[in-house]
Amino acid sequence: MENVNMIFCGLGGQGILFMTKIFARTALDKGLQTLGAETHGMAQRGGSVVSHLKLGTAASSLVREQTASFLLALEENEAYRNLPFLAPGGSIYVNAEEDEFPRKDVIPYIEKQGITYHAFPAQKTAMALGNPMSTNLALMGSFASLENKPFTYEELRQTIVSVSPARFRENNLKVFDAGFGGQP
Repeated sequence: MENVNMIFCGLGGQGILFMTKIFARTALDKGLQTLGAETHGMAQRGGSVVSHLKLGTAASSLVREQTASFLLALEENEAYRNLPFLAPGGSIYVNAEEDEFPRKDVIPYIEKQGITYHAFPAQKTAMALGNPMSTNLALMGSFASLENKPFTYEELRQTIVSVSPARFRENNLKVFDAGFGGQP
């Protein structure tokens, strides 16, 4: 497998670190070299949280600008703020309504870079299922429905089963599966 860099971003309390844990654990279970780092602003007060994950050979834990294959954003403004991390031809997955992302002023940059973008109402999906704190899992499900590299739906789902506390497991899987099925 070639090296894959991923960026996860959002606001404190949205579950960025849990989402990163799922992807990192899935990579480790597949026998992939995995290195990660988190950068926090005022995370406890709803500030920016960015998590870096490198799969494959890596000399450092931080993803450099223009080198990430994937960017998963739980908050739309954080998606724009972290867009420079995406490599040309990379893909962004954002918690937003399809008809609202991206903003018109950002489209020229996205097109010039050949970035593929996918907006999915992950928060709306999680709330409809009575799990407002599971926006991260809905976005991961959406990601799994559109990507099969470096992870498949089944691999991510199995990791969610193994790392979710028993009392949350059923709800976590329900939200992940709804994101995979595209059901807000």
